[in-house]
Amino acid sequence: MSDKKPVLEIKGLRTQFFLREGTVTALDGIDLTIYENESVGIVGETGCGKSMTAFSILRLVPHPGRITAGSIKFKGNELTTIDMDRMRSVRGTKISMIFQDASTALDPVFTIGDQLGEVISLHQGIYERAALEKKIIEALMLVRIAAPGDVMRMYPHELSGGMKQRVMIALALSCHPSLLIADEPTTALDVTIQGQILKLLKALVATTGSSMMLITHNLGIVAETCDRICVLYAGRIVEDAETFELFENPKHPYTEGLLSAFPKLGEKKPELPVIRGTVPNLMVPFAGCPFVDRCDKAMDACSKKRPPRVEVSPGHFVSCHLWSGGDARG
Repeated sequence: MSDKKPVLEIKGLRTQFFLREGTVTALDGIDLTIYENESVGIVGETGCGKSMTAFSILRLVPHPGRITAGSIKFKGNELTTIDMDRMRSVRGTKISMIFQDASTALDPVFTIGDQLGEVISLHQGIYERAALEKKIIEALMLVRIAAPGDVMRMYPHELSGGMKQRVMIALALSCHPSLLIADEPTTALDVTIQGQILKLLKALVATTGSSMMLITHNLGIVAETCDRICVLYAGRIVEDAETFELFENPKHPYTEGLLSAFPKLGEKKPELPVIRGTVPNLMVPFAGCPFVDRCDKAMDACSKKRPPRVEVSPGHFVSCHLWSGGDARG
């Protein structure tokens, strides 16, 4: 990636929620870089901080949470310290997000054209009716919706789940953002429609020149769609590598557990292995590795000291004591 410029650079990001019962550290020192025209998958179990990473980038962390440490730079500009007026100009125009469930993200009382038109007017300053309709139709055509002139006059309940998700993608791409964040974009869709949506996203990223951060718990989705994968666990990135490299040579025990539980075509097993235990309570601080209680390879250092981020091969990073200090064990 040395020949490409970074679009997003996150360093030491910590996001916490200050509750009456205590402090929840949702993100605990995230380091992540996304380059031009790159698709990066963020994978992990529910509750590991995948969606919170997206909300932190867009400064949409819900109360009583807030970013307490770290840096988020978009094309060299720091996002954590700019005022909210400037941040609103970044959202939608430069960084767009596709939310999990299109059925709830679209407003049921407005037509598709009204909702697309509002986004285009707000971010592009186009208000004249004919020019606005032209832009709406262009946005719907971009996501390969047939009869866009008819669809723009429909309400969300008149569309199928796949059509609504295409509309959500059109909303996100209508202002030609440099970074697209897709948070579980195929939730509640059947397998056939999932494949169509993922193929569409991959093609749009290639043709528009945008970068993409794809959030999912499904390894099959990132295998087909992303150039690189970051494995998130308990608010920390434990492994980061190119897609093929991660699938062929996983280094962190958590990544190995995820991949072993993923069914492979043609491979027969009496039952798939599971990772024992659950994600730790993020309200309880831990000095060492958050995976220690579930790891079959845990050492004494794992419960006492945070594992450093080590580059085990070019572009392949892992945070695990098994690979620190030159004392690697596979």
